[in-house]
Amino acid sequence: MSDPSAGAPETGRPAPEETAATTSLGELLSGVTGDLSTLFRQEVELAKAELTDSAKKAGKGAGMFGGAGLTALFALLFLSLAAMWALGSLIGLGWSSLIIAVVYAVVALVMFLRGRKQLKTITGAPSTVDSLKKIPETVKPGGNA
Repeated sequence: MSDPSAGAPETGRPAPEETAATTSLGELLSGVTGDLSTLFRQEVELAKAELTDSAKKAGKGAGMFGGAGLTALFALLFLSLAAMWALGSLIGLGWSSLIIAVVYAVVALVMFLRGRKQLKTITGAPSTVDSLKKIPETVKPGGNA
């Protein structure tokens, strides 16, 4: 075993203690900055690759949801036609069509009213707006310096 204070290791590079003693603070900070910059770039590239993969999967999933929605719409259409024909055999096609249309109009009205009520509860970002109001004029872009 070699004594750590004996000098350079067998790799030909100086020991960390020697490097620290002979290198200026500026050079050390430059090296750390370069290493951090490299690490940051690598992390950004990794994030891009992961997000690209996630976006592709999300796109495929959204397409499947769209297809399912369209298929459900056709199912609802044909169920409505079947209900209309079934009622039509009892009260006539004209009246059965009107009843089905009124049922859909009532459902649409209820959904509209609930949606409007939900939208009225949106408050935006009140905490952010309040924080921005507290920023001094001198810090704002274009403010007096």
